[in-house]
Amino acid sequence: MDLDQLKQAFNQYMEEGGEPQAFFAPGRVNLIGEHTDYNGGHVFPCALSVGTYALARKRNDQKIRLYSMNFPDVGVIEADKENLQYAKEREWSNYPLGVTAIFQKEGYEIDSGFDVAFYGNIPNGAGLSSSASIEVLTAVMLKELFDLKVSMIELIKLTQRAENEFVGVNCGIMDQFSIAAGKRDHAILLNCDTLEYEQTPLKMDGLILVIANTNKRRGLADSKYNERRSECEEALRLLKQELDIETLGDLTNEAFDQYAHLIKDSIVKKRARHAVYENNRTLMAVEKLNDGDIEAFGQLMNESHRSLRDDYEVTGKELDALVEAAWNEGAIGSRMTGAGFGGCTISIVPEDKVETFTDRVSKEYTEKTGLEAEFYVVNVGDGAKPLAERQG
Repeated sequence: MDLDQLKQAFNQYMEEGGEPQAFFAPGRVNLIGEHTDYNGGHVFPCALSVGTYALARKRNDQKIRLYSMNFPDVGVIEADKENLQYAKEREWSNYPLGVTAIFQKEGYEIDSGFDVAFYGNIPNGAGLSSSASIEVLTAVMLKELFDLKVSMIELIKLTQRAENEFVGVNCGIMDQFSIAAGKRDHAILLNCDTLEYEQTPLKMDGLILVIANTNKRRGLADSKYNERRSECEEALRLLKQELDIETLGDLTNEAFDQYAHLIKDSIVKKRARHAVYENNRTLMAVEKLNDGDIEAFGQLMNESHRSLRDDYEVTGKELDALVEAAWNEGAIGSRMTGAGFGGCTISIVPEDKVETFTDRVSKEYTEKTGLEAEFYVVNVGDGAKPLAERQG
């Protein structure tokens, strides 16, 4: 996407005024560490080269005007900066409006309204976090336009609060964190409990990331997500009878095995085992990556999927079919990524075999499910930032 196209849309839908500034925030994918974030564990996401672009400028009044090239039929959405409320009919614009509302609530001075035109090239419904991309983009934009003194960590927390409190989605902090703090050719090992993090180089010589979308809508994801959270909370409560721990992420695999008898319900035990083992698997995977052992990293991705399938039970036949096809076609590693029950898989694939890989996996997946998968070959990009005028 050329920024010139976005500029044309901006000029078409916004009134006369000064030159807008350009901004970008990526999408993200989690390489390993799934359903660990709300269990005090580690995740290992990276920012992607696809994302959300915006052109924005301040206004002379208190009006906010928003337009998205992705939703042209909706047209321009207007709001009053002094009276920002969630409204279902505002659809996508609740994300930027929510961030603006939370910034103001926390005392950051946004002294006028503003015009923004957005364009995103994150595949819709693919689970690559387009909502968090818009939120972080808005926060970076507000920081620049209004010269706000807000640290990166504070910015991340505010954007998560916008989704939790304004939009009403109880998300963890991983999406916003990886989008704000991403770094080209690196993934982020993030402790979701303490927000301690380290940038880890992704040594992908001759290899590339392939995201595959099942194209199954994730109807069950929200209700099952809440169910899994409460099962893990119950497991933690039982383990705390004899263990001095704050989260399931505090446990080694050995300690969990030793005290698992405290959890009588076999389902709850399985859920907790996934949370504990997945956290430790994530730490081990980063060690392997640092040692340059991408094969071992891939094997841990495969183990992650099996655990999500058998212990956490959040995959479903479509994700399993897509991952198994990837295993059959020589992926170094492949697993579901995201909440589950549809959405996407992430695979590490030899670059020179990508075309054959996607053709064969696509065919096998359609034979098993009757659905058509979509594939995205992605690069690992930088986090959210202002853009130079001509950058596309």
